[in-house]
Amino acid sequence: MAKRDDADKFALIPVAKLTPEEAETELARLAAEIGLADDAYYAKDRPDLTDAEYDALRRRNLLIEKRFPKLKRDDSPSDKIGAAPSAKFEKAKHAVAMLSLDNAFNDDDVVDFAKRVRKFLGLDEKEEVAFTAEPKIDGLSLNLRYEKGVLALAATRGDGATGEDVTSNVLTIKDIPKMLKAAPEVLEVRGEVYMSHADFEALNARLEAAEEDPFANPRNAAAGSLRQLDAAITASRPLRFFAYAWGAASEDIAETQWDALQRFKKLGFQINPLTKRCKSVEEMIAQYKKIEEQRSSLGYDIDGVVYKVDRLDYQSRLGFVSRAPRWAIAHKFPAEKATTVLENIEIQVGRTGKLTPVARLKPVTVGGVVVSNATLHNQEEIERKDVRVGDTVVVQRAGDVIPQIVEVVKDKRKKGARKFKFPDRCPACDSHAVNEQNPNTGKADVDKRCTGGLICPAQAVERLKHFVSRQAFDIEGLGEKQIASFFEQGIIKEPADIFKLRARQNDGKIDLYTYKKTKDGDIYLDKDGHQVATNKKSIQNLFDGIEAKREISSARFINALGIRHVGETNARLFAGHYGDVAAFYEAAVKARDEASAAYQDMLSIDGVGALVARGVIDFFDEDHNRAAVDRLLAEVTPRQAEAANTSSPVAGKTVVFTGALELMTRDEAKASAQALGAKVSGSVSGKTDYLVAGPGAGSKLKKAEELGVKVLTEEAWKKLVSV
Repeated sequence: MAKRDDADKFALIPVAKLTPEEAETELARLAAEIGLADDAYYAKDRPDLTDAEYDALRRRNLLIEKRFPKLKRDDSPSDKIGAAPSAKFEKAKHAVAMLSLDNAFNDDDVVDFAKRVRKFLGLDEKEEVAFTAEPKIDGLSLNLRYEKGVLALAATRGDGATGEDVTSNVLTIKDIPKMLKAAPEVLEVRGEVYMSHADFEALNARLEAAEEDPFANPRNAAAGSLRQLDAAITASRPLRFFAYAWGAASEDIAETQWDALQRFKKLGFQINPLTKRCKSVEEMIAQYKKIEEQRSSLGYDIDGVVYKVDRLDYQSRLGFVSRAPRWAIAHKFPAEKATTVLENIEIQVGRTGKLTPVARLKPVTVGGVVVSNATLHNQEEIERKDVRVGDTVVVQRAGDVIPQIVEVVKDKRKKGARKFKFPDRCPACDSHAVNEQNPNTGKADVDKRCTGGLICPAQAVERLKHFVSRQAFDIEGLGEKQIASFFEQGIIKEPADIFKLRARQNDGKIDLYTYKKTKDGDIYLDKDGHQVATNKKSIQNLFDGIEAKREISSARFINALGIRHVGETNARLFAGHYGDVAAFYEAAVKARDEASAAYQDMLSIDGVGALVARGVIDFFDEDHNRAAVDRLLAEVTPRQAEAANTSSPVAGKTVVFTGALELMTRDEAKASAQALGAKVSGSVSGKTDYLVAGPGAGSKLKKAEELGVKVLTEEAWKKLVSV
């Protein structure tokens, strides 16, 4: 069997160039990864891959099997549906298997599908073959068995042959009839349980208020709500159901797919109103485009359109192949993109004063995540794309990248839509907002920034959040919510105030112990009634956590100040160069004069340019910033910086970590590398010396191999640095 790093390399080889040995290894890897993905999606309701990533794995597996049919595995994903039912529920065997669907990803795939149907049935182009086209609901598949008109069993898809008995939970869903009139003796109705966007947002708000983890998207919320052991929890969740198919039936229910759906409607089921009977491929594709255009306004998630041969006798003749019927196919929407409506443009002020326009969108699911906001970056981008409130826009999301608007659908623009006027004053403090001059180019920066500094409440709160963050002072028990609450109450206005909390509490100047009794015990509240602690001990722990950080490294101290252009890396450079905070402070003040030796000395630091130096100088040029730092230094003691390690084998090297590290956390990896004198970067370039790749490494690994960067496993990295 090939080593893991060898197997990962095979993933980058096109199918047409794989050797039989490489193909066999690839099929093993794909079977394992698809199996894990199926378990996460179907059994745990917590998918760890986007639809596009999952579809890509399945397509690659199928292509390899077609090229090397003799290598097809006994546990091939091509023959599997869903995941095994959970042991938490009673098992329910399906009388008729619940199969999956093959996918079409473009119009040509749809044309090919229609041709295959005609060829299999032996029909020429003159004979009509109608299809139904319906939205593909992104929810949880469900089989409902009615006996003598009474709901007798409700089961999830499971592995296609056996599902989970969720009858007691399904009885709480209003969309699902408990009794049917004029129904066959036995009838199994199939469809999708889902949750609307509005209900999803309301549910997450309730969960967050109760300090419970919110769901990532409506599909997870629907699946997680249906698969509860306590039916009362399911009853409290707003689940809905669309019927679109059937399993066992004691008599024929119709002659066509379309008529079967109409019968379901008469029996009391919800059927999707966008379903249409199409008489040609052109009509099918036109309906697909129509549904895609309406996707953002539906109020629930869909990820494509399903086409089914309309005549049921044709469906019967076509039958099934592997895990899917020959008479149906799912036409998936383009990966990571969706169309929605821009409802508003708001200006946010960051901790460095940058004014960032944020698009408030009608919620839409993109890449498995519900998106209601997107970045517009700056004034220049708004003008370049001519984005206006009320526009229909295309939103894109890739991996963990912040969603962005890629284009405006101009032909859908409403009459009278006005161009957006970017403000010239800060919305938080009404100070002037200006475009700074870039010292490197002499040109005005594209970003507008508030000139209010520490008097700006938006910047003050964000600076304080940054100050207590993990990469800065990392104060245990003092998180973003507490910082925001304490700032609003006037308890904390600047960093030094944090270290005065215990003394002020003891002196009676503040009271963090306001509490009320509940059935679960005492809780401690801020002035607005928000819970800040669960007991008096936790507040004491907060004070202790603050005391523990009265001594801190110089690099963390400098990073915590929130100086523009100075993050973790540059803070370490300054600490290492000057040795301590006092020397750094003095140099920053002296460097105001660009003709000074202090300024030239600052520029001599490898990695520090004029832009970074200007950020430091501007910060210490403000009287109120120097005063705030002085007050902070009266409370804390920055330690002398440790000398850089120049003898390690990675000293001076640039290293990038990617993938899911298993032998160390990402923070541990970065810290250990920096302690050895290496520079840690977040992106791969020609200057990168090493890429340390854990499982799941993707684009960075590919780029490293293209650039000839040395790629190491975690084990190899550990061995290298331990020399």
